[in-house]
Amino acid sequence: MKLRTCIDPAGYFKVGIHQPQFEVENLRENVYLKTLGTLPDGTPVDNQINFPKENVREQGADQIYEIANPFPFRGATFINSAWADSHAGQPGTITIALPSPCSLFQNMEAWDKDITLEDKTRLLNLLPHPLCIALAQASTDPKELVILAQKACTLLFKEESTTPQGIGYKQEKNGNIVPDIHDHKIFEVVVNNPHLPDAYKKAMVLRPGVQGKSEIIGEFKSKNRDTHVFEYLRRNSYIPWGHYASNMADDAIRYRARDLTIEDMKGLRHLYYQRTYVRMANQLGITPAVTGRCLGTDELEALRKTIVQTLESNTRQTLTFNRSLWGWNFGFGFAQSGHRLHASHQMIHQQNSLVPKKIIDGHGDPYDCFSWGDLVTDFITEFKKSTGKNFFDAYLSAIRNNERTDQKNVGQTSLIVHEDDQVILFVPKAQVSEWELCLMTKNAWGNILETDISTRNSLDQAILTAIQTLESLGAQMVTAVELSGRFDNRKSGQHLVYSFIPRLPHAPGTFSEAQLRWISGCYPEDFAHACRRASTH
Repeated sequence: MKLRTCIDPAGYFKVGIHQPQFEVENLRENVYLKTLGTLPDGTPVDNQINFPKENVREQGADQIYEIANPFPFRGATFINSAWADSHAGQPGTITIALPSPCSLFQNMEAWDKDITLEDKTRLLNLLPHPLCIALAQASTDPKELVILAQKACTLLFKEESTTPQGIGYKQEKNGNIVPDIHDHKIFEVVVNNPHLPDAYKKAMVLRPGVQGKSEIIGEFKSKNRDTHVFEYLRRNSYIPWGHYASNMADDAIRYRARDLTIEDMKGLRHLYYQRTYVRMANQLGITPAVTGRCLGTDELEALRKTIVQTLESNTRQTLTFNRSLWGWNFGFGFAQSGHRLHASHQMIHQQNSLVPKKIIDGHGDPYDCFSWGDLVTDFITEFKKSTGKNFFDAYLSAIRNNERTDQKNVGQTSLIVHEDDQVILFVPKAQVSEWELCLMTKNAWGNILETDISTRNSLDQAILTAIQTLESLGAQMVTAVELSGRFDNRKSGQHLVYSFIPRLPHAPGTFSEAQLRWISGCYPEDFAHACRRASTH
C-alpha cells in the first residue's frame, strides 16, 4: 500500500511541483467577433483574442505546488504560485479588513437631518426580509438592532422601562410552551450580533432556560468570579447518545475571541475534561471523591490517574464508550439569501461527547462506530508497518526542518506559531483552509485521558492563542475540531491533534473541496509569519 502523505520517514516535507506546459487542439469552427466596449479615449475593445486561428500553446502556466496532507484522509493542498508570490515575505498583506461601521439610521440622518425615530422605525419595518437579515448581520448601531430584536420576538418590559425583563411565551397546539418568536432567522442573526445591548442578549438567548428545556448539569466559576460557564445536556442530539455544551453564562458575556480570558478557556475546557473523566469512571465502577459540585483541578487529576491505572491493570476491561468528541463553532454568519454560514448560536459555545465502541445493525450484527481519530490510528499503524518509523516523530521533525514551499530566500521559513514544553501550535504544510492552524501534543498523548495537568493547561492556552490570533487577522468564523485516539489503545503512538479551520469570505466550499482538493493562495510559511506577528500585538 502506497502511503499518500507529505511526511517523509526521514523527517521532512515532500512537495510536488506542477510546471504546466501544454498544447490544446483548436476544435472550434466559427468566429464570433464582437466589440466589448471602449477605452476612455474611445479606442474599441473587442474579443478577437478569444478566437485564435491555430492550436493554443502554453509555454509556462502558473507553477502549482501540490502537497498531500500529512493524514491521507484529508486530501491534498494546491498552492497557486502566482497568488502566493504576492504575499511572500510580506506577512502584513495576509489579513481581512474588519467590517466597516454600518448604520441605516445614521445614513437616513445624512439624507434628512430632521428625520424622527418614529419615521426611521417605520422605514425599517418596511424593509424586505432579505435586507432585514443583512442589516441584523452587519449593523453596528444598537438602536436599530433593538428595533430588529423587537421585530423578531415578543419582549417584556416594565412600565416606562426600555430594558427588557424577559421574553414572551406562547403555547403551541401540542401543549409545548415556547418563546414567542415571530421571525426565527432575524432572531438568530440579531442575538449573535455583538452590538446588540447585553440586556437584550440576556433576555433573548443567554438567560439559563431561555433556549429550551436542556438541563444544566455542570458549572464552572473562577475564584474571582470573573469567569462563569454552564454545562448543558443536549438529550436529543444530532450526536447519538447526546452531547454536552459548555456556554458562557449570562453574567460572563463573551462574543469576541479578544474578550476571552485564559480563565474562560480553562472553564470551558474543565467542563469537557470533567464530564469525560466522570463518564469514564462510571463505566469502570469508580466513584469520584466528590459529587454534586465542580471538581477542583487536583481532584480531577486524581480521578484521571485512577481511571488510567484501572485501565492499565485490567487490559480486558470492555468500555462501552471508548473515544471522545470535541468541537467548537466560533462565530456566526447568516447570508441575506437565507443560507446559514456558521453553526454557533451563542458565539462561545463548545460541545463534547463520547463515542460508543460498537452498536448493532439492522440484522443484529455488531457495527463499529465512526470516530475521526480512528482514521489517524489506522494511518500511523500502516506508516509504521511500511517505514519502520513512528509517524509523529517524523511529523515533528518535518516541522522543525521545514524549508520554504517556494524554495526561495524571500520570507521566513518557520511554520511554528506558538510552543511550550508540552504542545506546538503551527501552520500545517498542507492546509485544508488557507488559514488553517493545527495544535499537537509533543508527547504521545493520544486523548485527554492521557494528558496531565501541565499538558491540559498548555492545550487550553494554545487553543485560546489560536482563536485570538485568527480573529486578530480578520477571521470571524472558525471551526475547531479534535482528532484523538481511543481510551483503550494507549500504545498506538498517537498524538492529540486539534485543527482550527476558518471560514474565509471568498472561499466557499466548491467542487474542489468536495474532492478534498484544497486551494490556497498563500505559502504556509508566510501565514505562519503573519500569525506570529498577530499573536504578539
